[in-house]
Amino acid sequence: MRRNMSNVKAVTDASFENDVLKSEKTILVDFWAEWCGPCRAVGPILDQISVEHSDKIEIVKLNVDDNPQTAAKYQITSIPAMKVYQGGEVVKTVIGAKPKPQLVAELAEFLA
Repeated sequence: MRRNMSNVKAVTDASFENDVLKSEKTILVDFWAEWCGPCRAVGPILDQISVEHSDKIEIVKLNVDDNPQTAAKYQITSIPAMKVYQGGEVVKTVIGAKPKPQLVAELAEFLA
């Protein structure tokens, strides 16, 4: 069994600035952890959104256990937490696992 079956790129404390803050694209960062059940539930949904809307939004994952600096900087206290970044700024935050239709609705302004 592969540990990470996601096609979503992992980012780290070290790569966050280049991969997310300096990106020209709209980036959704999924803040997650291995032990978090709801995070595992939302992962495949984000994979689908990533594939279906790859021209509009790039989705990346940040493991909060492995990358505590970035998690602390963005005050991640509850996971899963998804933050949308544009031009280095957080423009949207979604907390908690949601079914795909609800997640797509929350992100509609970035997927249109």
